[in-house]
Amino acid sequence: MKPELVVMRRLAPETTMQRLAEGYRLHPLWEADDIPAFLESARGARGLVTTGSIGADAALIEALPNLEIIANFGVGVDKVEFDAVNGRGIVVTVTAGVLTDAVADLALALWLAVLRRVAEADRFVRAGRWPEGPFGSGRGARGRTAGILGLGQIGRAVAQRLAGFGVEIAYSDLAAVPDLPYRFMADPVALAGESDFLIVCAAGGPGTAKLVNADVLSALGPEGILVNVARGSIVDEPALIAALEAGRIAGAGLDVFADEPNVPQALMAMDTVVLMPHQASNTVETRIAMGENVLANLDAHFAGRPVPTPYREL
Repeated sequence: MKPELVVMRRLAPETTMQRLAEGYRLHPLWEADDIPAFLESARGARGLVTTGSIGADAALIEALPNLEIIANFGVGVDKVEFDAVNGRGIVVTVTAGVLTDAVADLALALWLAVLRRVAEADRFVRAGRWPEGPFGSGRGARGRTAGILGLGQIGRAVAQRLAGFGVEIAYSDLAAVPDLPYRFMADPVALAGESDFLIVCAAGGPGTAKLVNADVLSALGPEGILVNVARGSIVDEPALIAALEAGRIAGAGLDVFADEPNVPQALMAMDTVVLMPHQASNTVETRIAMGENVLANLDAHFAGRPVPTPYREL
């Protein structure tokens, strides 16, 4: 008999869903009109497939008494309530190593878009304003300093890309990363004070909630640019809006927000802000690889083998 899985939302590409359906009996939560009835019908589920933006709350985990594995389509697990996982032997997996390049690429795309005013210039041309006079200047990158908040795989990939622009790299993390040529600064405020650009690549969760606060933004300064491709929870969004409105920082490139998919109107109204709908890992190639990774973790677990990319085992 096929193991049963609760799937939180339809995954792309469609081949991932087809292969899940071939190997497992699926309970698609996104199709449920009556959640209590759905959970009762899914009590036999041994696996849960979720995403970083959805996670798994305690009520859902506790409603699945046979749950053995939570397979996350993504690397963020800040929305998985581990208090409900503890003590039950539930394996949590992530799609580690397959989305690093895509996220790092978008971080640089947002950085350049703000630095060179790409989105603003596009709107200028489309509005027919070019014949009225020239567009204003952007800013250059060479010789300036980028601070990276969180030097994990994605942070390191961002640093490697920035080096090609002649940018000096500094970073903040829980501890210095050995054997890297970048300057370590433990205090995010100090890092921001030394940086022209602050790029957020840290993991989400309680430990980093509102880590980028008013003090960090003030230290970044009126010519500073903030880029966030990590989690919206890491940035104090009202403080960011206030800093942008007051000109305490120059601009921001944001892929993530505090209350997705709801983006504050104040951010949408600012020409100095470039917005993306949480798309950093969303390339065709990366989504295929993420789906393969989810399937590999599930298949290994139900075959009695160690999962390839665990987040943690409890």
